[in-house]
Amino acid sequence: MPRSVNAVASRQRRKKILNRTKGYWGRGKNVWTVAKNKWEKGQQYAFRDRKVKKREFRSLWINRINAACRLNDISYSVFMGLLHKNNIELNRKVLADLAMNNPEAFTAVVKSVKK
Repeated sequence: MPRSVNAVASRQRRKKILNRTKGYWGRGKNVWTVAKNKWEKGQQYAFRDRKVKKREFRSLWINRINAACRLNDISYSVFMGLLHKNNIELNRKVLADLAMNNPEAFTAVVKSVKK
């Protein structure tokens, strides 16, 4: 009696990975073992970089706020300290957006904090 192997499931499993690796360079798109390893590594990078993305955006917001603060003769750390002291609850994302797209409003926030 011949050995029974579930070729349909095996082929589907391999095809699923090979479909996900379309567009990869070289053997990474059509050789099963290479494609599987590349896809798994890509998933590790994707998981890691979803966290890194948040860090990078926060850093970008801080840089933008700092630049706008310097134009208004105040440092970033002093500005953030005064914001918290005056119970103004604007997060860094909103402050950075104000600094970039509406400098007059940001200047008004700085003036209200400096009082």
